[in-house]
Amino acid sequence: MAQEVRGVIAPGKDEPVRIETIVVPDPGPGEAVVRIQACGVCHTDLHYKQSGITDEFPFLLGHEAAGVVEQVGPGVTDVVPGDFVILNWRAVCGRCRACLRGRPWYCFDTHNARQKMTLTDGTELAPALGIGAFAEKTLVAAGQCTKVDPAVSPQVAGLLGCGVMAGIGAALNTGGVTRGDSVAVIGCGGVGDAAIAGAHLAGAAKIIAVDIDDRKLETARGMGATHTVNSRTTDPIEAIRELTGGFGADVVIEAVGRPETYTQAFYARDLAGTVVLVGVPTPEMKLELPLLDVFGRGGALKSSWYGDCLPSRDFPMLIDLHLQGRLALDKFVTETIRLDEVEKAFERMHHGDVLRSVVVL
Repeated sequence: MAQEVRGVIAPGKDEPVRIETIVVPDPGPGEAVVRIQACGVCHTDLHYKQSGITDEFPFLLGHEAAGVVEQVGPGVTDVVPGDFVILNWRAVCGRCRACLRGRPWYCFDTHNARQKMTLTDGTELAPALGIGAFAEKTLVAAGQCTKVDPAVSPQVAGLLGCGVMAGIGAALNTGGVTRGDSVAVIGCGGVGDAAIAGAHLAGAAKIIAVDIDDRKLETARGMGATHTVNSRTTDPIEAIRELTGGFGADVVIEAVGRPETYTQAFYARDLAGTVVLVGVPTPEMKLELPLLDVFGRGGALKSSWYGDCLPSRDFPMLIDLHLQGRLALDKFVTETIRLDEVEKAFERMHHGDVLRSVVVL
């Protein structure tokens, strides 16, 4: 039978979020119901609230989550009730041209649950990134459930569901950072700090954090940055070059998503170096670069979508590294909150006061 649970919805553009009763149907073929234990408050949820992604209100917010599988539908074999899982928004299909070429992290046909969760009056809800985890329970495609070691804290595990994985993956998967590299990260919010942590994990020799907020730069040092640059007062291109023998960094990760900072990243890399764009731009933004510079500097200009991760490969590995004390995921959790504090968490996020607020249920 369908279940009624509490959940946080965004009713309309820029309207305050509110708690409503959510109807969660029994799982159908290929679906699972997950009891949510923790869910991070991500900038993407704020983008949904501001209609920056779609205008399919009302949204059931929340997607950076971990919990326990409660029910599975027909045909589900990868997870069973009782499994502790991290939810992901890239349930790979296994059949598209990317998957068949052995590149499932580029899957072109990721999928979500077919059934809709609703309000009690039957109004269908659009779950954020196909998850909708600011709720006591949610319905997802079973492929969105990645089983990991249950010894990990749920509020830590859930962060891999979006922002932290995006940053770590930008360094490890997209940027290919390896031991001895010099790395610069422009923008030291949650994703940028995760990129710093990823570069540190990979053995980068020099990790340069760039931001306009000294508080964020201090936090970046705690994540593994060896040098910091306040770009409000210092030219970051010149500073990065000076710190790398006049050459520029091997890998520059742009975690802001603006033309100005991307241009800085482009010119702050070494010849034949790599630029990784993981910051999310808005539709109206344009980039202008001299084509001769693009040609003459060589190297690679890449974008990183979800850190080019494969959840079944990356989530268990990173959780194991955390449990071994080699990846301090707990440093990303600034505070734990209740469901009714999500709106306040958005305000703190806007002011740059937190890395992650995490809803604990």
